Amino acid sequence: MSLDARQSLSQAIDQFNADDSVKAAILICKGRTFIAGADISEFDHLPFKDPWLPEVVQKIEDANKPIVAAIHGSALGGGLEVAMGCHFRCAIESAKFGLPEVTLGLLPGATGTQRLPRLVGIEKALDMMLSGKPINVKDAFNSGILDMIIETDLQEGAIAFVKEILDTQTPIKRLSQININSNDVSTELFNDYRKQIAKKSHGFFAPEQIIKCVEAAIKLSYEDALKIENSLFLECLNSEHSKAQRHLFFAEREISNIPNKSKDSKIREINTFAIVGAGTMGCGIAMNFLNANIPVTLMEVSQEGLDRGIDIIRTNYQAQVSKGRLSQEQMDHYLELLNGSTDYADISNVDLVIEAVFENLTIKKEVFEKLDVACKPGAILATNTSTLDINIIANCTSRPEDVIGLHFFAPANIMPLLEIVRGAKTSDDVIATSLKMAKTIRKVGVLVGVCFGFVGNRMFLPYVREAELMMLEGVSAQRIDKVACDWGMAMGPHAVTDLSGQDVFFKLNDEWEDQPDDPSYFRICKVLYEMGRYGQKTGRGIFKYEGRKSVEDPEMTEIARREANVLGIKQKDISDKEIIERMLFAMINEGALILEQSIAMRPGDIDVIFCNGYGMPRYRGGPMFYADLIGLKQVYNTIVNYREQYGDRYWTPAPLLEQLAAKNKTFFEWSKERQT
Repeated sequence: MSLDARQSLSQAIDQFNADDSVKAAILICKGRTFIAGADISEFDHLPFKDPWLPEVVQKIEDANKPIVAAIHGSALGGGLEVAMGCHFRCAIESAKFGLPEVTLGLLPGATGTQRLPRLVGIEKALDMMLSGKPINVKDAFNSGILDMIIETDLQEGAIAFVKEILDTQTPIKRLSQININSNDVSTELFNDYRKQIAKKSHGFFAPEQIIKCVEAAIKLSYEDALKIENSLFLECLNSEHSKAQRHLFFAEREISNIPNKSKDSKIREINTFAIVGAGTMGCGIAMNFLNANIPVTLMEVSQEGLDRGIDIIRTNYQAQVSKGRLSQEQMDHYLELLNGSTDYADISNVDLVIEAVFENLTIKKEVFEKLDVACKPGAILATNTSTLDINIIANCTSRPEDVIGLHFFAPANIMPLLEIVRGAKTSDDVIATSLKMAKTIRKVGVLVGVCFGFVGNRMFLPYVREAELMMLEGVSAQRIDKVACDWGMAMGPHAVTDLSGQDVFFKLNDEWEDQPDDPSYFRICKVLYEMGRYGQKTGRGIFKYEGRKSVEDPEMTEIARREANVLGIKQKDISDKEIIERMLFAMINEGALILEQSIAMRPGDIDVIFCNGYGMPRYRGGPMFYADLIGLKQVYNTIVNYREQYGDRYWTPAPLLEQLAAKNKTFFEWSKERQT
């Protein structure tokens, strides 16, 4: 709903009102969809140019003759608000409806918070606006959004509907003139919704403002409540939360834009798929393809291992069935698509195979040598490694151009992130196919380059490193995790390492040939590994566990103090501010190095990785956006300050960060200049 569209629609309404020969109008859209929302790029350029969308919506409703919205595709955000300004609404069966503004840190600011409750009731309106999830035609009709479902051609059906309205002299419905019956609203209703958002949307700004707007719809006149909506919309729009969420909206759409990609690269067909390795990760990966109705062959070296893997998949699906998230029929269908094998000959004709064996370079090289012989020409050979060198693995084959890294994040059937790792010889069509495949299995696929840990793990290690060092300096693990969670992280760093396994982090660092020559580096992780305290899986790691519930372990304090004495590290007072700065700024500095080295193409790609794979809240926008927001000069000066305190081993500012801070520029500005 761009400025041109708003101006044209406003002029059309004027013509409609002035033409006495016209008795009614239909608002219908060409192309694949009805109005799918506002032009979000306008939100960064205030003030809005006239006519603003709320004015257009009101102008539609004020028309002196019936206007019917005829909807196909998606009526979302401003599109649904325009439709609600119309006097009647009809749609074809495939249409979707919703107010997803909350996902951008906004509220429906074109009269949506006032019209929707009048149309569908308070609870349904709050459910739609707070979740941002679209509803289907049947739900829209039953809730009152639609007056008619069109089962024939949309335009023909809409014309017939309008004629019926005129023939029966059906009165025009103006939603702004409907009074909400507050007697039907319990006093606890809004408190209940506030409790819900405290759990589901903790830390986000917009949900509370949506509730306030709906409260105003009950207590105030339409005109006065609309003033509240307008004021709170602008407050949301100017908030750091919305700026961050809008940044991610565009960043997630840009990740598939690959600079310098060959125009001749074609998409390879992926109709059959195999995975080598039926462990937890391999089974989780397999489920993504089964869920997309793609047949899967699961391979293991032994029948016992294969049976165990198939049982893992069956158990995972059964858990979804028991929770009502999946029907038994769907589960049975997915399992029918699953085949097992212990023979490489059975995967000779698959289009894509992913190796998901133990994270050991020697083992992975052996697997790829076998895949090179067994798989057909043109098959994509992928590895799920989280840290190892893709180029070494690719060079074990006679076709390194067909080799790519597909780093799924655990649990693979749940986490949305997929790092797509481009090797030195990976062909453009393999990259393009992998990006398309990610969308097919509903993953957020981000293309990255080869280095230890790629983008996500490489940046996450400094974050955890600082958390561990601060434990040696006398800060409790519980306090560090609380500071991280208060900032917005889904889990604290120590809860993450305990969940993944201290053994996993130990082996990950042990594989890194270039790890720092520093006895304090991941010292606690090493000690816990040697003690067999792996985390949740053993009931004790940095924390003790009662089931999955973590409990502070006094013994951990003694372990940290003992190791600090051995290393000569003094205990000290550290503020909450320093805790969050050391973890985040270490990560940001590593991100700047990654951008300089072109391991990530854009700062936005890094942000997408951390908000989809590492529990960073969307309202922070990711580490690089957060750095831009607070100012790179401040980040640089703080890192220099820590260098003076702790030395230059970990606190040498990245050259790119130093350059941009000196010029008072942002990572985003630097990225845009590179693209042009």
